[in-house]
Amino acid sequence: MRLVTFSDSRGRRIGRLEGEQVVDLADAAPELPRDLAALLAAGPLALGRASSADGARLALADVRLEAPIPRPGKILAVGLNYRDHAAETGRELPAVPVIFNKQSTAANGPFDAIHLPRVSNALDYEGELGFVIGRHCRHVPHARAAEVIAGWVVVNDVTVRDWQARSLTMTMGKSFDTHCPFGPALVTPDEVGDPLGLSLRTFVNGELRQSASTKDLIFDPFALIEHLSTAFTLEPGDLVSTGTAAGVAAAMKPPRWLVVGDVVRVEIEGVGVIENRVIAEPPDTARI
Repeated sequence: MRLVTFSDSRGRRIGRLEGEQVVDLADAAPELPRDLAALLAAGPLALGRASSADGARLALADVRLEAPIPRPGKILAVGLNYRDHAAETGRELPAVPVIFNKQSTAANGPFDAIHLPRVSNALDYEGELGFVIGRHCRHVPHARAAEVIAGWVVVNDVTVRDWQARSLTMTMGKSFDTHCPFGPALVTPDEVGDPLGLSLRTFVNGELRQSASTKDLIFDPFALIEHLSTAFTLEPGDLVSTGTAAGVAAAMKPPRWLVVGDVVRVEIEGVGVIENRVIAEPPDTARI
């Protein structure tokens, strides 16, 4: 099943993506929650209903796909989780996962614009496999970690490199508004199968920049869940992005930063495609 959050003239709601159509769950199953995190929290019976309900079908071209979880409770990400990326940055392989957070306000739709910040030109892309947590959980052993994954998504961990480098933590450089586009749908595990053999590719203006396989992750998604849940409770709708492979702009000589007009496309086998255009940060982002 491929679950989406979408909007049209009637507002935002959730649906089931089937090819080029969206089954509007607000029409097909009005008893279900109207946001995806709440649907996940409602449990297996609600998800079963979402998978079978039928009703109004909307053309995908007539709706706007939003981030599957428009405001995740947590956005957690991993640094240096591919050997080739660690090598291109000149860093040692980590002994434990390098965890950082992106603020929830960074969440962005799978086809929405990425802002080039007014305070930096060092804008980079990082195509990644992400997953969404489906239940409250803590102290999850590796062997049972698959049970708490609601589904898989494509993520671009957009990064402002100079702001990342000037701090001991990565939060500022990773958390600018619009800098976590993900989606296009939450794809349930039964559709994806083994997540540790998926091809991942990132393109900028059609040029292949990253090409990897998730089998090369240093810490697989299940190890990440075991590690994270040792410290804190994971909740329905939390997003975890598993790290990027070699080929980022920062490692090129000279760096090939993203500029206004660039289009970044991230593809993951069996999960989908997101594509985002870089625009100048609009003047109306200032709010006091």
